[in-house]
Amino acid sequence: MTKYGSFPGTRPRRLRTSPVMRRMVAETRLHPADFILPAFIREGVSEPVPVTAMPGVVQHTRDSLKKAALEAVEAGISGIMLFGVPEEANKDAQGTAGTDPDGILQVALRDVRAEVGDDLLVMSDLCLDEFTDHGHCGVLDSEGRVDNDATLERYAEMAQVQADAGAHVVGPSGMMDGQIGVVRDALDQIGREDVAILAYTAKYSSAFYGPFREAVASSLQGDRKTYQQDPANWRESLREVSLDLEEGADMVMVKPAGPYLDILARVADAVDVPVAAYQISGEYSMIEAAAEKGWVDRDRAIFETLTGIKRAGARNILTYWATEAARKLR
Repeated sequence: MTKYGSFPGTRPRRLRTSPVMRRMVAETRLHPADFILPAFIREGVSEPVPVTAMPGVVQHTRDSLKKAALEAVEAGISGIMLFGVPEEANKDAQGTAGTDPDGILQVALRDVRAEVGDDLLVMSDLCLDEFTDHGHCGVLDSEGRVDNDATLERYAEMAQVQADAGAHVVGPSGMMDGQIGVVRDALDQIGREDVAILAYTAKYSSAFYGPFREAVASSLQGDRKTYQQDPANWRESLREVSLDLEEGADMVMVKPAGPYLDILARVADAVDVPVAAYQISGEYSMIEAAAEKGWVDRDRAIFETLTGIKRAGARNILTYWATEAARKLR
């Protein structure tokens, strides 16, 4: 017995007694505006092409991408992040399709911006990996290594053509040293001070990118361990975020999300800018595959992972479930 009555005197379960009670005391809430939809646009196709490793995800045609963008607006999500998938014949060592004003990504940016205007943030992946015949995120030197500074010159040009095509936000994702400063300068030089930079600040060399490689028809030879972060390190991410902010990043990102919630929490605690997290292809595909087998409840697993990412500190979440999740929240 306690002086307050029968043991136990404190009963936290009282705040879990009903859906309404649990909703009232919830410490973390998801909202459609939290979400950004990654989307793939493929050159030279007349129908959307399913990504077999990512059930429910497609490589879009120009028309189907515009429809997806309108659906995103209707669902109330904040943005769409576009990835271009050029025809194989248009890939080369320099990734020139990525800076061609008439390349598939720039065409898609113009299409989507014309379709949705300012009702949806039109975001653009700023990286060369989809456009190079070797699949790396930069140009290679004579010994086959990614040349950091030569790549920055390409990123500067890429930023300008993406801004001219209508991007509200560019997302430099190659993890080159100095990329944010170079991109900011390039945008400012053409009077595009209004274009924001979402920096892929802590992007880890992860096994969970596998399905994405199919989605972008990657030509990668080797790996990206010399420029993406080592999964063993966390202090390195704080160094990266400090550098990105000094160079002019408006927002920062942690990628992947689920396996790196500790990094996400540390970054969110360290900065005063919006923090995003990317729930990547492998995270998506594992849940879809387990749900197809009947091993997990699909909707519960989706919302549990999204809640965990937001609880860890993400202001915004890039997720392939963005539109679906937003509709269910509404």
